[in-house]
Amino acid sequence: MRVVTVTLESVSPYSQSRFYKPECSTLEQQKETKDATEARTWRERCHTTAEGHLFMPPMAFKNCLSEAARFLSVQIPGKGKTTYTKHFEAGVLVMEGIVLPETKDTVKGEWLHVPSDGRRGGGKRVEKCFPVVHAWKGDVTFHILDETISREVFEQHIREAGNFIGVGRFRPRNNGFYGRFKVVKVVWG
Repeated sequence: MRVVTVTLESVSPYSQSRFYKPECSTLEQQKETKDATEARTWRERCHTTAEGHLFMPPMAFKNCLSEAARFLSVQIPGKGKTTYTKHFEAGVLVMEGIVLPETKDTVKGEWLHVPSDGRRGGGKRVEKCFPVVHAWKGDVTFHILDETISREVFEQHIREAGNFIGVGRFRPRNNGFYGRFKVVKVVWG
């Protein structure tokens, strides 16, 4: 197993959209409008630590890298048409994400008019607010369990993952432009 620490820096804003279900605990809250409930609860879309800081989940980076492997479909030399995709999917592990300085209370929100069913092109639209971090930087540690993935191949894939796949809500892989990043440094352990 090889351990690689990659320093990433944002190229575009990062936004989260964690699923939550608003609770209506008091009679007063049960009578509030959907817009009022959204204004009161939108910060629940944040992924947070126990201390209340936003964090970028480790699986976001793992899935980003796996998606890049699928997107690039680079063939393994000497293995015919076989690509690296399954090696990235099963042979890479990320156990910690990036903790951001923003907290659930300080993060800025972005109000959007989005489809009510969450599907692009949906007919009915509603106002929703999503947390947005305009700039971020941090280290992500990748544990490479599969020896098929060489240094050159890993570095090519992580760079392209930042360009074409991204992390979070409205990332390039989902026809957006948020969540893009550049690789600042790669340290092999």
